[in-house]
Amino acid sequence: MFCYQCEQTSKGEGCTKIGVCGKTADVAALQDLLIYTLKGLSLVANAARQHKLDVTEVSRFTLQAAFSTLTNVDFDPARFVALIAKCVALREGLKQKVKQAGGKAEFGHAAAAFTPAATSEAMAAQGEKVGVKAPAADADAQALRELLIYGLKGVAAYADHAWILGKKDESVYTFIHEALAATLNPALGVNDYLGLVLKCGETNLKAMELLDAGNTGAYGHPTPTKVPLGQRQGKAILVSGHDLKDLEEILKQSAGKGINVYTHGEMLPCHGYPELKQKYPHFFGHYGTAWQNQAKEFAKFPGAILMTTNCLQKPTDAYRDNIFTAGLVGWPGVRHIADTNFKPVIDKALGLTGFTADAPGKEVMVGFGRNTVMSVAGKVVELVKAGKIKHFFLVGGCDGAKPGRSYYTEFVEKVPQDCVVLTLACGKFRFFDQDLGEIDGIPRLLDVGQCNDAYSAIQIAVALSKAFNCGVNDLPLSMILSWYEQKAVAILLTLLFLGIKNIRLGPSLPAFITPNVLNVLVEKFNIAPIKTPDEDLKAILG
Repeated sequence: MFCYQCEQTSKGEGCTKIGVCGKTADVAALQDLLIYTLKGLSLVANAARQHKLDVTEVSRFTLQAAFSTLTNVDFDPARFVALIAKCVALREGLKQKVKQAGGKAEFGHAAAAFTPAATSEAMAAQGEKVGVKAPAADADAQALRELLIYGLKGVAAYADHAWILGKKDESVYTFIHEALAATLNPALGVNDYLGLVLKCGETNLKAMELLDAGNTGAYGHPTPTKVPLGQRQGKAILVSGHDLKDLEEILKQSAGKGINVYTHGEMLPCHGYPELKQKYPHFFGHYGTAWQNQAKEFAKFPGAILMTTNCLQKPTDAYRDNIFTAGLVGWPGVRHIADTNFKPVIDKALGLTGFTADAPGKEVMVGFGRNTVMSVAGKVVELVKAGKIKHFFLVGGCDGAKPGRSYYTEFVEKVPQDCVVLTLACGKFRFFDQDLGEIDGIPRLLDVGQCNDAYSAIQIAVALSKAFNCGVNDLPLSMILSWYEQKAVAILLTLLFLGIKNIRLGPSLPAFITPNVLNVLVEKFNIAPIKTPDEDLKAILG
């Protein structure tokens, strides 16, 4: 195997025996084969669109299949075998429709005619032949091609979240197919891929806008909300991941059963949505921190656990019988809920001890989405003009286990008292429970939400730039970002598409980025790797 799509990849070079995430070599190869097969399907989908054919089923499948290959989503080889088989079936069925519409019979690349082997082992061997190979003849073009593919995986994830909530945009799916097909073209060079990478960022902005509309349309705009970090006596269910629809279903189905529902990881901001927090009194609080700590934290949780979307780690024996997966998430041998009927999760929770006594703890504030922040934009502008707020720092992104992420804790601790910290995604768990105080009633720590809420953060920056009558890059705003997986790659590409400069990125730079490509990003966008908190604060604030 060879995989270097995440920040924690082995030795900063690539995983070659087993993924740092826990995926085995056969799963890595099957994921590569699925992406290759999706590229072939994309060639046919592009032709189908030219003939005005309906590709709705293909678009939906593409989102789900690409999302399944994200880091920490699906580790089950049987599921990938099934996905590859379905991809080929969809491709061949769509080919026939193209031919019947008068289109061409051949598509010029082996990916459009590929036949999977008869066994999982043989399919994994096929995947080894079409996966990422390093180094390549044109390493820079390959780096940008992989950057594009990983960005597309992130776009697919956000678009899939949005689709679940009924929000769709054909232009998003069209670009995903066009871009996947383009990666099969050996004639494309660095400049071609740079254009596609920025177009990927533009498309991701649309996908995140769709998701924002889906979340706020279904559950209302988040409002400032205190979330308990302690425990309440009673049976318990823990919901992790990102999917608000799954959380809502758990709340509906467990209502009146004496079960308290807790969030974990990126589900924390869900407490700020009015249609969730006001309707369900058993939606109690938050348990634990970020995804990489789940083995230790889940082992101590005395109830049932549901993993939605990404962020799954290998379950330990201490809680293997108590954990369930949903949607695209999977681990071999872990019970999977495919139809949002969460009765098995509820029954498991009722059969476990739950928390035997109340255990009060700290509280944290969530709910500072764009509507909340924009509602006090006038006051914020006044405080800036009066010199009471000197600078804004967006400190957010993915958390992880790799050494170096303590930088973000120390950075926030050292941010001067006349500055405000905005945060989103699970990177905030490095400092989410710190009391930074207020500036004339404006909290100094504002939780914008999940990584899925990056659109909200972008809109806050745009609104502030309009209020100050300047560009985003001219604001007293600095972005200090951490990354781990492919959703973060898609968000970064969106920021680059928007022309946002001076981003500090860490804890390490992507292994798939070559020095030449990094130089281009530095030249065009002044992206810089993080140094130390003291050095970076001094450089930013002078």
